[in-house]
Parts: sequence; C-alpha cells; structure tokens
Amino acid sequence: MIRVVQKTDITKVADIWLDTNIKAHNFISAQYWESNYEMVKEMLLQAEVYVCESNGEIQGFIGLNGDYIEGIFVCDRLQSQGIGKLLLDFVKESRTQLSLNVYQKNTRAIHFYQREGFEIQNEGLDEATGEKDYVMTWR
Repeated sequence: MIRVVQKTDITKVADIWLDTNIKAHNFISAQYWESNYEMVKEMLLQAEVYVCESNGEIQGFIGLNGDYIEGIFVCDRLQSQGIGKLLLDFVKESRTQLSLNVYQKNTRAIHFYQREGFEIQNEGLDEATGEKDYVMTWR
C-alpha cells in the first residue's frame, strides 16, 4: 500500500534514507550522510513524501518537490523487488513530467531510471559532495 507519510513515520523513513545513501553512495563519506540526518528528518516533515508499506512495515519511500524527485529509497533487503517501480508509477499517475538528479557513479540507479523511461538531459556537479551527476527527465 502506498500512502502519504505521517509524522510517526519520520524516524523510520529517515533511517531508510541514511542506510540507503551510505550503501548506494560508497564513494561519498558516510559522515556526510550522518551529518545531514537531523536536517533531513525536518525536511521530510515539510516535503511531499509517499511511503510503501506492507504488514505495517515501511519498505521504502519517494520524496517530491513539485515535479522534481528528491529521491526514491528502498530498504536494503527489499531492493530489486519492484518497490521503487511501484513508488515511481504512483507519482507518474499524477504528473506529466518528472526530473531528478543522480550521481554518475550510481550506475544501478541510472539503469533503473532509464528502464523506467527517464533520459539523461545533461551533466552537472553536486557542489555539496563534489560528485558529478546527471539531470534525468521523464515525460
């Protein structure tokens, strides 16, 4: 089931965010993600966030800012089981276009987004991490 995030979900959602970022972005110091944890918890409360839940357990979430995807995060042990696609399809139903940034070194995510119809528009640099990224869009 996909539903809007609730205040009581924030710690679990932020924990998924932290764990997934550390594992998916091993080219960035874990301390970078850890140092942003509390700020992200605050931001999650103000953002458009949908969680995928099964049997009372949050399996993953997607965060949006208008038509911009801030991120899709799925529990490590549940990845590659279609949860990210479910979340993405859910938001595609209410949008005509979406965009996102993805680190160039995160090839797994790039392939996922390409499979889901996103195209690389241009490349840039994430100034916070110094890592190159791509802007990808779906229409």
